[in-house]
Amino acid sequence: MFVNTGEELIKVCEEKNISIWEYALEAESDESGFSSDIIFERMRKNFQVMINSSNEALHTEVISVSGLIGGDAYRLYKYSQGGSSLTGEFTTKAMARALSSSEVNAAMGKIVACPTAGSCGILPAAIISAGEKLNKNEDDMIKALFTASAVGVIIAKNASVSGAEGGCQAECGSAAAMASAAIVEMMGGTPSQSLHSSTICIQNIMGLVCDPVAGLVEVPCALRNANGVVNALTSADMVMAGIKSVIPFDETIAAMYKVGRQLPMELRETALGGIADTPTGQRLKQQVLK
Repeated sequence: MFVNTGEELIKVCEEKNISIWEYALEAESDESGFSSDIIFERMRKNFQVMINSSNEALHTEVISVSGLIGGDAYRLYKYSQGGSSLTGEFTTKAMARALSSSEVNAAMGKIVACPTAGSCGILPAAIISAGEKLNKNEDDMIKALFTASAVGVIIAKNASVSGAEGGCQAECGSAAAMASAAIVEMMGGTPSQSLHSSTICIQNIMGLVCDPVAGLVEVPCALRNANGVVNALTSADMVMAGIKSVIPFDETIAAMYKVGRQLPMELRETALGGIADTPTGQRLKQQVLK
């Protein structure tokens, strides 16, 4: 049975001397009745979809059905190969991968909602890019997905991963938090360090509204996926350097939930506020929905 809080997660992992991914696999097996091997192979199928969606738009311009976005992953990937990026090839390629999944999603391609379609680019891009950098194999990266899932379950239980409920902090924030925890574990960090990294991610994006132009998960959503990957990667590095969050994980998730409840309806995926309500946002809405 899945635990309800981050504090419980750390406790059970420490008591059993296991990693978060091992706990998640064990809990899912207990709850579903399926063997660990079957569950692991099912996650492998998810991972293959993630690989495809995060790479598809790197080599060809994928345009969304609405025409609002498209080709940015291709442009950013090409730029990453040129040697002139301030943040380096690793970071820009990771961002390009996040954009790729977002563009594939908006073009009605196959993606994994992790935890949502609107934030589908963050976790795959972070895990794949970090895995490459750390010389991890496919099984290692699949294990990281289980780590991420455990964090996602706790967030969903105590707050929300829905933009309509809690703003983009609940979508891109949760995705970054899930990804960062997984990266820390891939880097050899402890369960406690993984949750510190998740906490920093959430705090970095606390209060972010959900304001999709024309009500479509494209603008500014795709670019927020790219920034979400950076949030996950940099938070992991901070924690592995020895930095800890002053505010605990569980208190931060509770705060995110409270902030989400305080956001007005216009700023929770209704496309009635924020970027969606700008003159250009309104013009694009008329253009797309005519």
